[in-house]
Amino acid sequence: MSLEPIIQFDQQATLWVNSLHCPFTDSVWMLLSDVRIWFPAYAFVAFMLFKRLGWKKGLVFLVALVLTVVLTDQISNLIKNSVMRLRPCYTAAMLEGGLWCPLPRRGLYGFFSGHACNAFAFAAASSMAFRKRGYTVGVFCWAALVALSRVFMAMHYLGDIFAGALFGLAVGFAMGALAQLAGKAWDSRDKTARR
Repeated sequence: MSLEPIIQFDQQATLWVNSLHCPFTDSVWMLLSDVRIWFPAYAFVAFMLFKRLGWKKGLVFLVALVLTVVLTDQISNLIKNSVMRLRPCYTAAMLEGGLWCPLPRRGLYGFFSGHACNAFAFAAASSMAFRKRGYTVGVFCWAALVALSRVFMAMHYLGDIFAGALFGLAVGFAMGALAQLAGKAWDSRDKTARR
C-alpha cells in the first residue's frame, strides 16, 4: 500500500491550516510555540501539586512529570533523527504551495512533533494528579493550542502533531498511573509503620 495519498492529504491539510494565519493571531501562535513561556506554568503546577497532594504525593507526581517531559522530549528527538522527515519549511512543494514561515528555520526533521508530544504527555500525567474536570479541560486545551501553533509556525505537518500527541498521551497516562501506584504504595507503607 502506497503512503503517497496520505502524505499528499497531510500536506494539503497542513497548507490549509497554515493559510488561516492573520496578523492578529500570529503573535499568539508564536508565543504558544515558545517553550520558555511554559516554565512559569510548570512552576505553578508544581506548587499546586504540593498544596493539593501534600509533600509526599506531590513529590512523587513532580518527579513523574519531570521524567515524563524528559522522556518524551528525548524520544521525539530520537525518532526525528531516525525517520528524517523534513519539516514543511524545508520542503519545496510546501513553500511553492504558499506555506507561511514566520520563524527562522531550525532543525531539519519534524516527525514527530516534540512540542505536541511534551504538551500532551504533561497534560495527561498532570490531569491524573489533580483529577479536576476544570483543570483537565484547561490543560488539554493548552496542549492542543501548543501543538497547533507548530503548524502555524511551519515547523510541523498535521500528521507530525497527531503522532506526537498520541505518543505523548500514551507516555503521560502511563507515567501518571505509575505515580498513582507509587503514591498508594507510600501511603500503605506509612500506615503499616504507624501500627
